[in-house]
Amino acid sequence: MAGFDALQRVQESFALQGAMQTLGAQITHLAAGAVDIGFDWAPGLTQQHGFIHAGMLSAALDSACGYAGFSLMPEDAGVLTIEFKINLLAPAQGQRFRCEGRVLKPGRTIVVAEGRAYAIDNGQEKLCATMQCTLMAVHGREGIAGK
Repeated sequence: MAGFDALQRVQESFALQGAMQTLGAQITHLAAGAVDIGFDWAPGLTQQHGFIHAGMLSAALDSACGYAGFSLMPEDAGVLTIEFKINLLAPAQGQRFRCEGRVLKPGRTIVVAEGRAYAIDNGQEKLCATMQCTLMAVHGREGIAGK
């Protein structure tokens, strides 16, 4: 596929995500099968104790895993998460958060990825969540394929 740039497609698709804009999230690392997403602590992202809400952290991890998988999919494919499990290991407390997605097993239709979320507090990173994520390559569906 001459001219196809999977990493550029990831960046363009990420820019369309209103949820990631709400988080103030940015892609901080992008390679084939690997995506990191970072965002800063903000009061609108917290639960009652001031920690980042698990739903917000889940959203960023899901996107990191999804885009890691998407980076390996063919040009005509879109990506959808079909299942994920998150383990919350420690309160998401810090000034900044880094969510990594890594493809474990790429496939033509199903991709398995894992995610790890780190809270960065005073320069120290602490693992606060892990995710197991199953993704599906979607072909031929208007509005999904290719993004």
